[in-house]
Amino acid sequence: MLFTSFFSSSSAIVVYRLPWTWRCSKQMMKLIHAGLHILAFILAVISVVAVFVFHNAKNIPNMYSLHSWVGLAAVVLYPSQIVLGIAVYLIPVTPVRVRAALMPLHIYSGLFIFISVIAAALMGITEKLIFSLKSPAYKDSPPEAVLVNVLGLLIAAFGALVVWIATRSAWKRPREETAQTLSNNTTSPEEIKVGTDMTTTS
Repeated sequence: MLFTSFFSSSSAIVVYRLPWTWRCSKQMMKLIHAGLHILAFILAVISVVAVFVFHNAKNIPNMYSLHSWVGLAAVVLYPSQIVLGIAVYLIPVTPVRVRAALMPLHIYSGLFIFISVIAAALMGITEKLIFSLKSPAYKDSPPEAVLVNVLGLLIAAFGALVVWIATRSAWKRPREETAQTLSNNTTSPEEIKVGTDMTTTS
């Protein structure tokens, strides 16, 4: 369930950056963006509650490792990011200047939380291996350790790809009126982007 939450949040981050979504209305994309984040947060809360229940049932201490601290911090910061995004960008009452001023903070904090989730996941799987593998131990690199280490590398690579997509200026969604105009006259995302660049230059 935690991995489902992770992929849901990563999809929410890149949904604006996919060129084939530029033909959709910006309001629709905002709803999809917010909906995916809310779904990810709900799944994350369920996962955290399940961990606490499991720890209490097995008499395992809670909140003693860096993994747990970073993970809980990300879960606590996540709803504030969602509420701020809905209040400022989804509800059409905030002045445009305020939206523009808060956008860098919104992007940065979103990516910071996403990276924190990746860090917590990597620390968590390592911690689980250290405690679970006894004979042979984790330090002896049994097949289970190699498999999970490869999984960790894949998670890190996936996270890097998401951050790259989210920060690539060439994939930034064009202005609403430009996207609507060009979508009626062009057939490919590349043409839409070229047309947007030409409009911006003009």
